[in-house]
Amino acid sequence: MARDVVAAVRERGDDAIVELTAKYEGRSIAPHEFELDPMTWHTASTRVPTSLRTALERAAESIRTFHRTQIPSSTGTTSETARLESRVDALERVAMYVPGGTASYPSSVLMSAIPAKVAGVRELIMLTPRPVDVVLAAAEIAGVDRIFAIGGAQAIAAVAFGTRTVPRVDKVVGPGNAYVTAAKRLVFGRCDIDSIAGPSEILVMADETADPDLVAADLISQAEHDVLACPVLITDDAGLADAVDAALEQQLRDLPRRDIAMRALLDHGAVVLVEGRDAMVTEANAYAPEHVALMVSEPAALADRITCAGAIFVGAWTPEAAGDYAAGPSHVLPTAGGARFSSPLGVWDFVKYTSVLELGHHWLESAAPTITTLARAEGFEGHARAVELRLSKHRGKERSS
Repeated sequence: MARDVVAAVRERGDDAIVELTAKYEGRSIAPHEFELDPMTWHTASTRVPTSLRTALERAAESIRTFHRTQIPSSTGTTSETARLESRVDALERVAMYVPGGTASYPSSVLMSAIPAKVAGVRELIMLTPRPVDVVLAAAEIAGVDRIFAIGGAQAIAAVAFGTRTVPRVDKVVGPGNAYVTAAKRLVFGRCDIDSIAGPSEILVMADETADPDLVAADLISQAEHDVLACPVLITDDAGLADAVDAALEQQLRDLPRRDIAMRALLDHGAVVLVEGRDAMVTEANAYAPEHVALMVSEPAALADRITCAGAIFVGAWTPEAAGDYAAGPSHVLPTAGGARFSSPLGVWDFVKYTSVLELGHHWLESAAPTITTLARAEGFEGHARAVELRLSKHRGKERSS
């Protein structure tokens, strides 16, 4: 289905968005209604309770402060004969997808938008099919520039290709349902994407020193996300595993999202018993989970050995929930083993590098044998001649002067 949606939007633009929104969302919307008027979303954001707005602003400041430490600088070398540089430039325009289903996630708006604005992205666009007040408030606080009330695979296609009403972007970030995810795969290459997000994961590593109530609480904090979430405990203490099981049963009794958490625990949860800390480390790095919580003796020493994880939460005073909302690093993390080769969302996701080369005559003359030999070895005579012609012209000028 996503392939057909993307093709339709590419071919028919705004008209396809109107038809697909009616078909899949049961919502009538005209092209002139795609973009929210800034005053409309500002007014909506003022309806958010003061305590909630204050929490969003405090979280935003922590996120902004942390990500300012990630701003990259240009690198390179300069000599008398050459200047070689890797120049950093922010992406011009980025789209951020925000789901608009039964739940709203203003924290994800902050965690995606703020790194982009810190990086220097000129125009940040939010796509969300059913914007609610708290999401609009988060967008305002984070510095979002424009908001389009469109969603689904059609929204992804719209910003990837551009339409009369929706501008084309350089990159799309943010999670969505299976169709949004499929659309992101399909448009990659027309624009960049952040990642292909899977269900949330947490691996709690615990030994005999761990408090079973806290272990259970952290497992539940991920299990309540989604029935597909993966809450896993790895321990070398069988007695702790039994105690955690009892704590889970107790804490689930009055949990508002009990049914969701129970499904996740039963279908995708696990307890892994191993022998010793070395085995814990081996299994954790092989799993490469989104979140790792360390509830062990000397947790900082163990953290140094975990090399494949989206985020590591060190010690009992560092719940994963703190990372989700207020600590500072973005909670947009690699899933499904992606931590083996990818990183949390950061300022680095919103910049690009350009190589700049400025060479002088002496540098080219000294490097000419290397260049021409390699060019001819690869069968590219034109490359070699482009170098030799410059040098011969220069020698001719020297003789005539």
